[in-house]
Amino acid sequence: MTRRLVVVVAALLAATACGGSSNGQPGSGSGQTPLALHGAIPDQKSPRPSFTLVDTAGQPYDFAARTRGKVTFLYFGYTHCPDECPTSMADVAAALRRVGPSIAQQVSVVFVTTDPWRDKRPVLRHWLDRFSPTFTGLTGTPVQIAGAETEMNMPISRRVPAKKSYGAGRYSVDHFAAVMVYGSDDRLATLYPSGVTPGDIAADIPLLVKG
Repeated sequence: MTRRLVVVVAALLAATACGGSSNGQPGSGSGQTPLALHGAIPDQKSPRPSFTLVDTAGQPYDFAARTRGKVTFLYFGYTHCPDECPTSMADVAAALRRVGPSIAQQVSVVFVTTDPWRDKRPVLRHWLDRFSPTFTGLTGTPVQIAGAETEMNMPISRRVPAKKSYGAGRYSVDHFAAVMVYGSDDRLATLYPSGVTPGDIAADIPLLVKG
């Protein structure tokens, strides 16, 4: 289960104003011409977040250090998600196939599971490979994942009971449902909620890479 996107996108945009531009990184000054990007454009471009989780190979992954200066698509979701998560990953993968390899290789895609109880590393890797073997999957303890969400000033994901028809003990995960895109200036450039097409995303990628 995901939050209604109008609500969550508005919530994150409000949070980015609080998360702020106080660290002096480039990209937040006035007088710059904004890129004509699709998706939701934040008024305040919050900095690339800093958190460390574990990748599907079992190695620590420092998000800020590993993606610094690179266009990065970041999504928090889970492999049992029935709709938003697979659709978002499929749309991003389709968009990257529409641009030239020299452009696509300048983009990182990072998926953080919000369901570490079921999304063990092999499960996460197998699921992401359905979309692209280049996508990075991250996991950690529930506390670590909540810490990453807190670092980003986004709603903390939570388990909720699934429909009775799913069987006893089943659950879904209520989570923020939009792809967050950080530019080469290490600032939040745009967010893609459900409904933004692969063609729109593909049109944005060269602009994001160019900066």
